[in-house]
Amino acid sequence: MANLVLPYLLQGVNFNTIGDAGSQFLSELSEANAKVSVFTTINPMGYDKSKKSKISREFKQKQLKIVDSYLSMGITPSFSCIPYEIFDLPRQYTSVSFAESNAAIMANSMYGLVSNKESALSALASAITGKAPYSDLRDTEFRYPRVQIKVEVPVKNELDFGLLGYYTGKSVNSSCVSFGSHAKGLDIMKAKSLSAALGTSGSCGMFSYEESNCEKINFGKKEADSIRDELDTTERGDVIALGSPQLGISELNFISQHVAGKKFLKPCMIFCPRAVYKRASKSGILQQIRGAGGDIICDACTCLTPLITKAEYDGVITNSVKASYYLNKFNNVSVCLKDLRTIMNDYVK
Repeated sequence: MANLVLPYLLQGVNFNTIGDAGSQFLSELSEANAKVSVFTTINPMGYDKSKKSKISREFKQKQLKIVDSYLSMGITPSFSCIPYEIFDLPRQYTSVSFAESNAAIMANSMYGLVSNKESALSALASAITGKAPYSDLRDTEFRYPRVQIKVEVPVKNELDFGLLGYYTGKSVNSSCVSFGSHAKGLDIMKAKSLSAALGTSGSCGMFSYEESNCEKINFGKKEADSIRDELDTTERGDVIALGSPQLGISELNFISQHVAGKKFLKPCMIFCPRAVYKRASKSGILQQIRGAGGDIICDACTCLTPLITKAEYDGVITNSVKASYYLNKFNNVSVCLKDLRTIMNDYVK
C-alpha cells in the first residue's frame, strides 16, 4: 500500500453522474461518521448554486444532498477538476489519488506526482484510509512508455492536441504513452486538452516525451479526420460552452484580451472554479468578459450538466474534445468543434 498526501476525489459529485443510488451510498457513509484522513477535494457538481437558472428544484435538492454528504466527511468543497491550478501540490514523486481523467494524467505527466487513474469509489476509499493499492502507475516500471505515437500532422493548438489525445486513448492499452517531442514544453491549455481527451477515451493514465523504441502507432490526417467525424457533429451551434476541463486564469485572460471592447455574437457559458473566479475578479479579467456578454459559471463544467440540454439547444460550440464526447453521447446535443482562437475570431465582434 502507498501512503497518501493529497487524495483528490472525483466523478462522484454531479447528481447526473451518480444518481439516486450513489447519493444514497454517500448519505449512509456520512451518517456512519466516515471522515477523510488526508486533504481531499471534489470535482464539479451540476450547477452554480449562486446563480439563478432553469434547473429543476428536484435536481437542486438531490445535488445539494450529495454535497452535504461530502462536507460532513470533511472534504474541501473546491468543485473543480483542475486542482493543480488552485492548490499547492506536494513535491514530485508524492503518491496521490486522483480520480478524474484530466487531473490524474496531468498529475503524472506534468507535475511528477504518482497516481493511478482512480474511480470515485477507490479515491474515496483512499481519502478515508490515507492509503492506496500499490499497482499500475505506482510501480516505476509502468511509468515508462511502451507505445509511442508517431504524430504525422501538425498539432498547433489545444483542439489538435485534444484530437491526438482522444485517438491515443482509443488506440493504446498501456499505462504510459510517449508523444515524443510533441509532448515537451506544452503550455497549460494544450496539456489540459491532451490529458482530458486521453483520459476520456481510454484507460491510459500518463504521457511522456521520452522517445521509445517499442511499438509505434501512427497519427496522421486519416486518424485525425476520423476523430473529427465522430465528435464534430454540426456546422453551427446555438451557444458557446467553454470549460472542460474548467478554465484557469490563463485561459480567462486569453478570452478577456480577445473580447475587449467587443461582444459575443452568441450566448457564451464559461465554466471555471470559484477560486479562479475570485482571482479573475480582482484582476479585472472577469469584468472584461462579462462586459462582452460572457456568462461565468462556477462549481460546474460542461460535462453532464443540466444547464445544457437538447430542449434548450440544438448545437453547442466548444473547443473541448472531452465536452464534445459527453455532449454528443449523454446530453444528446450536437457539437461544433473549433479551437479557442477561432471561436473568438468567429463569434466575437
